[in-house]
Amino acid sequence: MAQTLSHKIIGAHLLKGDPVPGNEVTLRVDQTLTQDSTGTMVYLQLDALEPDAIRTDLSIAYIDHNLMQAGYENADDHAFIKSVCKKYGIHYVKPGGGICHQVHLERFAKPGSTLIGSDSHTPTAGGIGAIAIGAGGLDIALGMATGEYTLTMPKIFGIELQGKPAPYINGKDIILAILQKLTVKGGVGYIMEYFGDGLAHLSVPTRSTITNMGAELGATTSVFPSDSITLDYLKRQNREEDWQALAADAGAVYDETLVLDLSQIVPMAAKPHSPDNVDAVKNLTNIKVDQVAIGSCTNSSYGDLMRVARILEGKAVHEDVSLVVSPGSAQVFKLIAENGALATFVSAGARILESACGPCIGMGQAPRSGGVSLRTFNRNFKGRSGTMDAQVYLVSPETAAVSAITGYLTDPSDVAADLDIALPDSFGPMPEYLIRADAPQPDTEVVMGPNIQPVPVASPLPDTLEATVLLIAGDNVTTDDIAPSNARLLPLRSNVPKLSEHTFETLTKDFKARAVKAGSGAVVAKTNYGQGSSREHAALLPLYLGVKFVLAHSFARIHRSNLINVGLLPLVFENPDDYEKIPEGASVRIPAIHAALRGDGRMQLEIASTDETIPVVFTGTAGEIETLLAGGKLRMAKAQQNETR
Repeated sequence: MAQTLSHKIIGAHLLKGDPVPGNEVTLRVDQTLTQDSTGTMVYLQLDALEPDAIRTDLSIAYIDHNLMQAGYENADDHAFIKSVCKKYGIHYVKPGGGICHQVHLERFAKPGSTLIGSDSHTPTAGGIGAIAIGAGGLDIALGMATGEYTLTMPKIFGIELQGKPAPYINGKDIILAILQKLTVKGGVGYIMEYFGDGLAHLSVPTRSTITNMGAELGATTSVFPSDSITLDYLKRQNREEDWQALAADAGAVYDETLVLDLSQIVPMAAKPHSPDNVDAVKNLTNIKVDQVAIGSCTNSSYGDLMRVARILEGKAVHEDVSLVVSPGSAQVFKLIAENGALATFVSAGARILESACGPCIGMGQAPRSGGVSLRTFNRNFKGRSGTMDAQVYLVSPETAAVSAITGYLTDPSDVAADLDIALPDSFGPMPEYLIRADAPQPDTEVVMGPNIQPVPVASPLPDTLEATVLLIAGDNVTTDDIAPSNARLLPLRSNVPKLSEHTFETLTKDFKARAVKAGSGAVVAKTNYGQGSSREHAALLPLYLGVKFVLAHSFARIHRSNLINVGLLPLVFENPDDYEKIPEGASVRIPAIHAALRGDGRMQLEIASTDETIPVVFTGTAGEIETLLAGGKLRMAKAQQNETR
C-alpha cells in the first residue's frame, strides 16, 4: 500500500500502537531540544525523575529566549540549566549561539528523524524532512529519560504545491496564504505534509518557514520531503552524511488535500491580532509604520537577511521608522559580518540585535503606544510585543525591508533589487557557543538560584469536583492570555508562585484574588482554548491557583496535553449552546468522575445557582485517563519508578 511520508517516518519509529487516526501511539525519540524560557521546568522535572541515562541520540539545551540581564533571574536560570545538562550529559548552547530552531536546522536536524522540543515551533525541522513536534516540558523530560513519546495519531493533510513563486515571494507569504484559507484551527489533529512540483523552487529555510508557522494552523507538525535541495543544504553545512532521500509513495492517499499554485501567491500580511487575519499587502494602503523587526525562528536565515541587505543597499531607513535586525544564529551573524551585509544594515540605519528570539517574545523592542510594528515573526497576539495597544502585522523580510524604507506598509512586488542569493559553498563550522556533553557527570552540583521554585504537582483526581467558575472566556484564548509573555514576566518562568500573580491578566485583572478566595476553581471557554505556545506554565499557573478543570468547546493540541500532564481535567460541552447557561462566579459540581472516565466519558455538570445540569464529556485515550486519575504524569512516573526500584 502506498504510504505518505509521515507514515513512513512514524512507522520506522513506532514502538506501540496502531498508527490509525485517534489511536494512541508511542514513538522512539531520536532528538530533543529545549530553550531557556520553558527549559527550567523541563530540567526541574528531569532532575525529579532522576534518570540513570539520557536515552536519545541527541538532547540539547539552547539559551535563546531570556537573554536580557536586567536582574539575576535569567542568569540564574541559565546556570541551573547548564548544571543539569552537565549532570546528565546534555549538550548546551550558550547565549549568543542563536535561536534554537535555526541552529538546530543548521547543525543537528536530520531527515527521517524524530524530534520533540519544549517549544511550539519545533516543527521548523520538518523543512529538512524530520517529524518534529512541539510538546510540553514534562513530555520532553520523559522523552529524554525514556527515549519515548506518546501522542494521539493525527490524520495527514496533503498540501500539493504547484508552479514557481515570484522572486519576491517568501515562505512567509506561502504559509500566510495557507492560514488565510485554513485558519488557526485548520490544522488541528493533522500533520501537514507537502508535495508536488513546486518543491523544486523552495529552499530548506523557505520550507522551514512554512513548517515553523504550521504551528499557527494548530497542526501536530508539518513535513517536507528530503530531496536534492535537502542534500545541497546539508552539503553546505558539511553534513552530507546526515542526508537520506525521503518522499511519499506515488499514489499515497491523504485524509485531506489542498492544492496551492505558488505562481499565484502575492505578498501577504497577517493583520492584528491573529496569524490568520490575512490579506494581500496590496490591499492594505496608507498604513504608516513606526517599527520594523526582522528575525525570529521564522525568518532569520542567511538567505532571508541577504535579501533584506539587497533591498537596503544604498537606501536609508525612513526617518520615522525604527528598524531592528536579529540574525538567527551565530553562523548567520558571522557570515553577514564577513561578506559586508552587516555593514549594509548599519549604513542604512538599522539596529543590530544579538542572535536570539528577542522582540518575538516581547523581550525588548516593544513598540510605542498604539504604534504599528511590522514583524517577520510567527505570532501577533495582542500584547505579545510588550505594548498592549500596538498594532502588529506579520510580513515577509522582503515586505519588511521595503516598508522600512518607505515608512508605509508596502508591497515589494516592484522592488528593483536582485533577490537571487548565491549561497556559500560551505557555511563553515559552528561558532564556539556549543558545550558538548561527552559523558554525564552525576556528581555535578545543580545550581539553584532563589528565583527557581519547585514544579507544582496535582493530587490524584477525586471522584467529585466542586469549584467556582472563575472566568468565562471566548474563542481562541491563547497561552499568552493564560500565562503572559513579555520582558517583565519572562524572568519569572522558573517561579510559578510569583508568575501566578499574572494569570489571565490580558483578560481580567483579578483572577488570582478570585482563585484564592474560591479555593477551587474552573475556567469556561469556547473554541481552540490554549492556542499558541507549548509553555506548560499555561497549565501550571491555573493548577497552582486551585483550578480543577477547564470546560471548552475545543482545545489546542499541546495545551490539552499539558493540562492532562499536570492533572487538570479538560472537558468539552456535549451541546455547545450550553456555554450560555453557565454564569461567571457560579458554584458547580461534577460527581461520579471515575466511572465516567472508565466508561463513555459523559459527566453531568451541576450548577448550584440555577439548579441546572448540563452534559459534559471527556474524550481521550486510556493512557490519558490513567494520567488524570494519578494526578498528572510526573506523579505517575515517580510512582512507577518507585515500583521498579
